[in-house]
Amino acid sequence: MKKQLNKEFIIELSQKKQEPSWMLDFRLKSLEAFNALPNPNFGPKLDIDFTNLTYYKSNNNKLTNKWEDVSCNIRTTFDELGVIDAEKKYLGGVTNQYESEVFYHNQSLPKDIIFTSTDDALKKYPDLFQKYFNNLVKYDENKYTALNGACWSGGSFIYIPPNTKVDRPLQSYFRIDSASLGQFERTIIIVDDNSSLSYIEGCTAKSYSTTSLHAGVVEIYVGKHSECRYSTIQNWSNDVYNLVTKRAIVDAYGKMEWVDGNIGSKITMKYPSCILNGEYASGNSISIAYAKEGQILDAGAKMIHLAPHTKSNIISKSIASNGGISNYRGTTHISSKAEFSKATIKCDTIILDSESKSDTYPQNIVSNQSSTLEHEATVSKVSAEKLFYLTSKGLSENTAKELLIMGFISDFKKELPMEYAVELNRLLKEN
Repeated sequence: MKKQLNKEFIIELSQKKQEPSWMLDFRLKSLEAFNALPNPNFGPKLDIDFTNLTYYKSNNNKLTNKWEDVSCNIRTTFDELGVIDAEKKYLGGVTNQYESEVFYHNQSLPKDIIFTSTDDALKKYPDLFQKYFNNLVKYDENKYTALNGACWSGGSFIYIPPNTKVDRPLQSYFRIDSASLGQFERTIIIVDDNSSLSYIEGCTAKSYSTTSLHAGVVEIYVGKHSECRYSTIQNWSNDVYNLVTKRAIVDAYGKMEWVDGNIGSKITMKYPSCILNGEYASGNSISIAYAKEGQILDAGAKMIHLAPHTKSNIISKSIASNGGISNYRGTTHISSKAEFSKATIKCDTIILDSESKSDTYPQNIVSNQSSTLEHEATVSKVSAEKLFYLTSKGLSENTAKELLIMGFISDFKKELPMEYAVELNRLLKEN
């Protein structure tokens, strides 16, 4: 569809998707907000040519649950990425998106569990959809949530009913293969009371000389005594701006875990968040960011304590090499009502050369006397003594650095499914 982002384009997009009138109104309202809002006043400078982006591109594949019905080039791409093999081995369900649309969905789940594309959920479950859509991440929070609101397409919609434990992970995979494409998936996950879910997200793109944009929005609702784990390995190419808003709200005794790996992209701005809204709710975030030449990864986490006896833990591992910039930016706020709460933050950075850079931008607020917050941060260069020891044992300098990096991120790797840990090893070796 046309590149020009205007009212006519939004109307055409909504009509193509056969959406209800309230969604068209929402898209147009979001477009107005996008045009009015400036770029964020923090983090890396964003220099995106919005006139050169394609805001929607169909993959010309009808939604299917059979790989033989998928066009050969797309099937080959996802086969080479290991997605098809992973589905067979250990996943309970998958949703795969190519460009702007979900083209493949398959699952082996009980019928009362909903797992589908977000576009499909709007049609099949309109009341449930409208209850949770745009509730946790408002369209006008920033320029890129507004852009997502105007142009959203694809993403996953998951509803886990009460008293349901999903014993196999669900996965979505997002792929950009076109130059100058904007991808704006919208994911909504509801884990109702006394239930659990593990969800995995993968992201890759081809490399071009022109800029692409990935501006996703994720809203997660964790019920009482429920658990949700959201694992991401992002390996966008170095021409992709990755600007994502991810947020979860956690009810009493619930638990939310973000496991977030950032290997690629030109610029990443991503701060997965937990709103701990019920007593004894907990939120964890463990992440790595590996910035190389031409990359700025500005990532971290946000933990907002709103209820008593809540607990949060942030572990951030940053690596910078060949002139890359890898920053931690995060917020932990224990409110006045969140008495007897506890928060810990640990930020570790390793810099592999004199051209690379890393900074830490924490905002830590404790608004009552009975709670505690601990923050530890370290920045270090690769130890010359350790390198000398390893090279003296016959290892090359590159292999020695690789071993040190693997040891540095070992805590993060432990949190990944085995297949993703193996994939992470491969990606780090390539880089």
